[in-house]
Amino acid sequence: MDTLELGLDTFGDVTVDGQGDRTSYAQVIRDVVEQAVLADRVGIDVFGVGEHHRDDYAISAPEVVLAAIAGRTERIKLGTAVTVLSSDDPVRVFERFATLDAVSNGRAEITLGRGSFTESFPLFGYDLADYETLFAEKLDLMAHLLEEGPVTWEGTVRAALRDQQVYPKTESGITAWVGVGGSPQSVVRAASYGFPLVLAVIGGDPVRFAPYAELYRRTLEQLGRGPLPIAVHAPGFVAETDQDAVDTLFPHAKIALDRIGRERGWPPLTRARFEADVREGAQHVGSPETVARKIARTVRALGLQRFDLKYTTGTLPHAELMKSIELYGTVVAPRVRELLADGSDEQPEGIAV
Repeated sequence: MDTLELGLDTFGDVTVDGQGDRTSYAQVIRDVVEQAVLADRVGIDVFGVGEHHRDDYAISAPEVVLAAIAGRTERIKLGTAVTVLSSDDPVRVFERFATLDAVSNGRAEITLGRGSFTESFPLFGYDLADYETLFAEKLDLMAHLLEEGPVTWEGTVRAALRDQQVYPKTESGITAWVGVGGSPQSVVRAASYGFPLVLAVIGGDPVRFAPYAELYRRTLEQLGRGPLPIAVHAPGFVAETDQDAVDTLFPHAKIALDRIGRERGWPPLTRARFEADVREGAQHVGSPETVARKIARTVRALGLQRFDLKYTTGTLPHAELMKSIELYGTVVAPRVRELLADGSDEQPEGIAV
């Protein structure tokens, strides 16, 4: 529990090229594979790929992308950010990840969640009125499947199982996390099943999630379980200087967040609000030193065992993402560990934006 892992997450956001033209879905997926190869080479611990079913994201089948990455990497753990369990079948999820675990020599992980979008529900024939029941029952079934023995299970959202074996079996089991966006009930549920916890910190000061981390630890203790890892997934971007990072990221982030805002009734993103989120909120954006200090602060405040930087936002080009990954692996990651080791993780006075 004392070892910190530093990871990267992507949703396969559809990017633009150097001329500002939209990149094809196929090229985005190939670029994600190259990004993961670089992450492995520069020493990143974990690479997570999200699942979406929208036109602004290219990846709807994370396991296939992760299998391609597995064939070109050696040590990096391969996971999801997240697998939308509510609109999938837990048996198929287990089978796909057991297969990924085999081809990656035991590097597969799953983060189970409900996702931040709902497009998969009508796409696969699920009623949003069953939103809570779908996740609760399927998570329960998934917990049984991960034990890799005969499964007897009954619910209301899929056919019952009676002493059913599921194949392939893994060599050492699969680590499955539960992703939570800020619901105390979801935190308690993750603890009750003994799943490690991922807190999705996408807005506001990350420190405000400390009560959720404490609730998780307290629930584990009350249930007689030993300590389990806690991770944070948060957006960010690394460039040579603070100014470069903000100037480069803002126009691409605005495109993505304004689209979501139109769907959800949020106002357009202003430069001032974006800069405030960089200084005081969830955005881990800036020079390597600035990003390292902010990550170290988040890790210490929440008592984390893993921090995953969601390094893609909107249409940010592949070339900029590759630079960010290299800086994250070669400069930010070792600096975070230095700051945590000597206790000097204080937030900078403010970045120059």
